[in-house]
Amino acid sequence: MAESLRRLIGSEKCGVLQQKLERWYKDYHVNSCDQNLNRCCEIMELSAMIQGQLFNILNHTAREGGHYGGVDTIKSRLLPWLGTCFSSPAPGRTLETSFSLSQESHEKERQLRELANSRNHEIQQLERELNSTRLQLTLVQQDLAQAQLALEDTKTKSATTLLAAEDEIVRLKADLKASQTKEECALRNLEQLSDYEQQLQMLKDEVAILGAQKSVLQSRLARSRSPSPRSVRSRSPSPLPVKSISPGRARITNAPRHAHLVERFRDIYAQERLDAQTLLRSYIDDLEVVQRIIYVVAMESFHAAKKAFRQFKMRVRKTLSLSLSGSESLEDIVMDYIIRQEDLYDVQSSVNEVIHAMNIHPRISFPPEVDFILISSLIRELCRVAFSMQTLDPPLDISFASEGELFNEHKYRRSYDSDFTAPLVAYHVWPALMENDSVIVKGEVVTRRGALWSHRSRSRSRGRSQSRSRSASPLSHGAGHSRHLLSRSRSPSPLRSGSPSKWAYSELRQSWL
Repeated sequence: MAESLRRLIGSEKCGVLQQKLERWYKDYHVNSCDQNLNRCCEIMELSAMIQGQLFNILNHTAREGGHYGGVDTIKSRLLPWLGTCFSSPAPGRTLETSFSLSQESHEKERQLRELANSRNHEIQQLERELNSTRLQLTLVQQDLAQAQLALEDTKTKSATTLLAAEDEIVRLKADLKASQTKEECALRNLEQLSDYEQQLQMLKDEVAILGAQKSVLQSRLARSRSPSPRSVRSRSPSPLPVKSISPGRARITNAPRHAHLVERFRDIYAQERLDAQTLLRSYIDDLEVVQRIIYVVAMESFHAAKKAFRQFKMRVRKTLSLSLSGSESLEDIVMDYIIRQEDLYDVQSSVNEVIHAMNIHPRISFPPEVDFILISSLIRELCRVAFSMQTLDPPLDISFASEGELFNEHKYRRSYDSDFTAPLVAYHVWPALMENDSVIVKGEVVTRRGALWSHRSRSRSRGRSQSRSRSASPLSHGAGHSRHLLSRSRSPSPLRSGSPSKWAYSELRQSWL
């Protein structure tokens, strides 16, 4: 009985009946009379088929209950419903329907048997394939075991070969290392030989220059001792020609020196500048004042170095012009000599000049207990780099700048605490490096809105405070500047918390002096 009910549910006739009723309802007013009658007959036939199956289920269910099972239900519900709905029954139609239903049932049973037989045949076929697959798997496993045995044998045989190869590799590595060591020694010897040749050439050049200078000095000495110019000219030795100097050395080494100096300028910005800034922050709380001081240090260092370079070049030109002979260019010889003798540059004199200029600078102020000698290492490095940059062709220089100028993104970059929408420069942190009119290294500035007005107000207040804290008379170099530094070191104002001790500060001052 449950199987019949399952088939009724699986046939989906009830769903088809519902769909046909809905479609008929939608198209009822559109269809003609014959179309509506045909639709009604189709639905009644489908309903009759469903009712026939339900009657079949009812019959089987009543049989399962025995002779008297469901009698009350049939009397109370089925018979009244049959009397109302089928008052004029057609027994022929009922027999025909029962016969068709029985035929349909036999047909379904036959189809089920055929389906079961086909399923059994498929299962048997799958079992045979499974057995065949298992047999193949067994063969594959046997082959795999044999392959593993062969692999183990191959590993055992290759282990000995590998050990021999490793010994050979170790021996070859040792030979390669020895060869590399010999090559490095040969390269070092070659480099030393090249350095020796360069030093020898430099010494020859210096000897020639010194010989020329000696001859000039001897001629001057003889001229000063002789009674008459004619006798002086007759006894004065002829100056030695400077033949060992090779003009063009400056041009040959210009590119590597240019790259080295630009990189050194970047290193000063990244390292020495930050060290000086950290040292000054232990005395000065205002970061803006510290950054302004360091920027003025850079500007004054380049100014002092360029001034010292011009004076040094004039002295060398004056000395070498007296002994020049041949077709060599005086400017080339002078520049070559300056490049070789950069150690003769008196950098300490430039440092003193920078510190003196900063002590009287109108735009920076600092506490009385702070002295610019603290950042003398930064000043010294900037002066050396600036002096060396003047020997390039063309020379490098820092850009001209003024507070309150319009921000130029090709020339500067903004600091992290800047107002990135402000068009004017409040103050400069680091200058830009220029070659003619081209920017080689960008500088750093701080941009803020209202920079021009705040700059003017700060300048007035800074000038008033500076006039109160400093002496109005300018300082001289040398001993006067040293006495000024000592008087500043004896100032009764105490050092700030976290600053270096008085002993360390006095030791630094005495070592510099």
